[in-house]
Amino acid sequence: MSVHFIAFDVHCEFCEMAALSATGRVVKRVRCDTNVPALVAALESVSGPRTLTFEEGPLADWLARSLRPHVERLIVCEPRRNAYIAKDGDKDDPLDAERLAQLLRGGYLKEVHQTGSLDRAVLKQHVGFYHDRVRERVRQGHQLTALLRRHGVFVSIDDVREAPEWTRILKALPARKTLRDDLEAVREVYELLRTQEERLRAELVRLARREEPVRRFEQLPGFGWVRSLTFYVYVDTPQRFPSKSALWRYCGLGLERRHSGGGPTKVRLTHRGNRRLKDLLIGAAKSAVAQASSPFADKYRYWTREEGLHPSAARRNVARCLATTLWSLWKTGERYDPARVRGVGRPSASNEVELA
Repeated sequence: MSVHFIAFDVHCEFCEMAALSATGRVVKRVRCDTNVPALVAALESVSGPRTLTFEEGPLADWLARSLRPHVERLIVCEPRRNAYIAKDGDKDDPLDAERLAQLLRGGYLKEVHQTGSLDRAVLKQHVGFYHDRVRERVRQGHQLTALLRRHGVFVSIDDVREAPEWTRILKALPARKTLRDDLEAVREVYELLRTQEERLRAELVRLARREEPVRRFEQLPGFGWVRSLTFYVYVDTPQRFPSKSALWRYCGLGLERRHSGGGPTKVRLTHRGNRRLKDLLIGAAKSAVAQASSPFADKYRYWTREEGLHPSAARRNVARCLATTLWSLWKTGERYDPARVRGVGRPSASNEVELA
């Protein structure tokens, strides 16, 4: 029995479906509502075996969990990889679905990992919500201090939080009600976000203590409960990466090689990857190298002093070491042992990616 290749062009109001035969002939087109019963009915109108794809987006996780039982294979694909091919020539929703099905049939899609359970998806969303609150709280703090600087008041956000100091700041400002009302509004939002952040952080720590891998991650230098839980939910499973290099690329710490003709080979840091994981690992590396007794600090000092690496490159090396250590602990079920980190061979200064 020949396989049918099915693609959905997903929108909130409707989905456009195109189904291709193994020879590439369009055998069915359907437009249906974006709800599970309608999508399942559209799928079952095509005889099996069925391979389904749609692009990563806000609806992808929900659709993947709901539709996976109704097809033999499901691929959530990377939309950036498809852009130049799928947007060639005319463009509308039926054509987008057909081209996506053609890419699926040809094996040109890059699969995007999806969490396997609703509980894990909700936990990941909760962690992301906490980081969004932190980001917004910092933005509001910067906005408040910037508004004060416009009137010659130079204070830190910690000063603004204290009630007596805030009263003194208001007295130093021009006597304009509109100005004071604006500043009070920004400060009120900042305090609300700080309260939410503290509550969310306490909940994250409680949830982190329940996860056995996270309890082992927390033992590493530079890693507390929030960083450990963030790595856990965004990586989801260590088996999704065939090598440590693949993990580094996903975390935005991998290197890309560029070469053409007789020109030189250039190596650069990848511009892609999960930005949140990259920030997390670089921050953990900064914390780890600041600890005098940390083996990662020993590595950092060796790379900067003896190998002559730039401090930022050495920190990236430490971040890669931390990511590899977490990945290894997760796969093997072992606990963190500082002596094993010290025993790893050191890379040369000319090859930044040669790591443990």
